[in-house]
Amino acid sequence: MPGLRTACVVALAAVAALAASYEWSGVGMAQERTSPAVRRVITGHDAGKVAKAIMDSPATNSRRGASGSTSTLIWTTDGAPADIAVGEKVEDMGARKLGTAPPRNGSRFVVIDYPPGNKGDMHRTDTIDYVIVLSGEIDMEMDASTVKLKAGDVLVQRGTHHAWHNRGTVPARLAFVLIDAKPLGIGHPRQ
Repeated sequence: MPGLRTACVVALAAVAALAASYEWSGVGMAQERTSPAVRRVITGHDAGKVAKAIMDSPATNSRRGASGSTSTLIWTTDGAPADIAVGEKVEDMGARKLGTAPPRNGSRFVVIDYPPGNKGDMHRTDTIDYVIVLSGEIDMEMDASTVKLKAGDVLVQRGTHHAWHNRGTVPARLAFVLIDAKPLGIGHPRQ
């Protein structure tokens, strides 16, 4: 049986390697991974009030949008000021299932990967968004203008109607921090 055992180990290793190359949606459907995983390090304090990393692993709360983009939730807060209580046993605020907007009076930190040719839908949220282009290039289309952004650029978006369009040949990765804002009363913002 040593030959069978070795064959099983080799087969399991192959399946594990294949599984690592896919993203898994919440319903168990595999989607080919198009971008590297995001390493997420969360800090806090132990019972002795010593600062330390309390979580350090790939961020796994990802969802694929209808346009083909992949959004990975890093962290969220329920309000301001945020709860940063001492202790190593804290809720993993990156494991929550959220819509586009953050919780009322809260924030939402996501990394979104846009494949080449990706064109999202026009939308807006009642938020102020801090956007950092980590890699690639992307266009932000608004009602009357388009802004081309490249790696290293930052954007402060104040509740505007917009769509993201990757016209390039390489994926674009952007980091977003959405902070709940006072409603503008314009259109129908995404929740």
